[in-house]
Amino acid sequence: MLKIYNTLTRKKQSFIPLIPGEVRMYVCGMTVYDYCHLGHARVLVVFDTVVRWLKVMGYKVTYVRNITDIDDKIIKRAYENGETIDILTQRFIDAMHEDAAKLGVDQPTHEPRATQCIEDMIAMIQILVQKKLAYVAANGDVFYAVHRFPDYGKLSGKSLEDLRAGERVEIDLNKKDPLDFVLWKAAKPDEPSWDSPWGKGRPGWHIECSAMSEHYLGEQFDIHGGGQDLQFPHHENEIAQSEGAHDHPYVNYWMHNGFVRVDNEKMSKSLGNFFTVREVLTQYQPEVVRFFITRAHYRSPLNYSNEHLNDAKNALDRLYIALKEHNTFASEVNWEDPYAARFKSAMDDDFNTSEAIAVLFDLAGELNKTRSLQHAVLLKALGGMLGLLQQNPQAYLQHPFSAEDSHFTPEEIERLIQQRLAARKMRDFAQADTIRQQLLEAGIVLEDGAQGTTWRRQ
Repeated sequence: MLKIYNTLTRKKQSFIPLIPGEVRMYVCGMTVYDYCHLGHARVLVVFDTVVRWLKVMGYKVTYVRNITDIDDKIIKRAYENGETIDILTQRFIDAMHEDAAKLGVDQPTHEPRATQCIEDMIAMIQILVQKKLAYVAANGDVFYAVHRFPDYGKLSGKSLEDLRAGERVEIDLNKKDPLDFVLWKAAKPDEPSWDSPWGKGRPGWHIECSAMSEHYLGEQFDIHGGGQDLQFPHHENEIAQSEGAHDHPYVNYWMHNGFVRVDNEKMSKSLGNFFTVREVLTQYQPEVVRFFITRAHYRSPLNYSNEHLNDAKNALDRLYIALKEHNTFASEVNWEDPYAARFKSAMDDDFNTSEAIAVLFDLAGELNKTRSLQHAVLLKALGGMLGLLQQNPQAYLQHPFSAEDSHFTPEEIERLIQQRLAARKMRDFAQADTIRQQLLEAGIVLEDGAQGTTWRRQ
């Protein structure tokens, strides 16, 4: 049985969906004012992999990943650029979709934008105000009164006393308590606004996800995911809003992926130490980046460096080299096969992709010995469950390592191979070795076999 580490209970639990055979999952998506960085890519890839495995297990999955398209940062960036918010957000939504597609990330079932669900947000805020869990401040903002929700802090393990003693909170004289958070912001000049019972304004960030998840998945659903940095306060506040409004549990299983780190600091736009997906994809094939993300357990920190990405490329190369004699299609998996059984056991243990990929390498080692079509088919099938190993092996191995790694075109390489073969026939082994060395210095490895000479990029 699948077990998931539940952040709420701080332990692995057997996964039992609310509706047998169905899974409803919500993941906090992007705030679209800039290009996606590798931290965002990790969220996209991790939960795409989760969805893939749930489908392998036979579940019907409804996957919702939202887009925040109204936010202080968005308004500020649009003003700085001298463009409308709609033009800014659409440009970065399109870019996000392009990046996700390159990384092999499937589209979610629903991808709501915050601005499409304003009515749902207003309706939930009205309930919270009626239940005296929220109040209207003198300036027209609406705040959630955290002290009125007894379970506040249960996800993060923080108490109100600890928060008041140790947390830095934004000072706002309109709040009754410094820890209260905004649900509705009164309109400011030249900012987008919507009508509401409290006057024109726009929603706070936290209410967006409570309202959008309820709209598409109902008042209670199975899995809520996101980056570790969202655990507090964003997800804590979601719980307070949704459970405060409806008086019953909001989410059964909370999943949080670990940070991507650079020099032991979290990669983030605010720290200025981020690398966009687009920048990284000028140096590495998209599948290398997906492999780099996937071979670490999703809850572990992921350390970014060129060295680690180069290592990921070399490792993925080894899997494709094992497959290069068998450009086969994946087929149904016999789960009683020892490799398949180990792979399933790993994935059922809190989506342990690190161990699952170790199984792929063991299987590739066996394939290198047996040259068995059965092993090749199984390797491709299991890899596909992680979004890997679906390219033609020769096409992958001959793809340029980076944008600059194109000293020789494929046609030039084939011409040199033919010159080398001719030299060998003439027993001019010095010339043959010179050609091999010339190609090797350009990152081209020649491999002589029974079917002739093939090449790949080093």
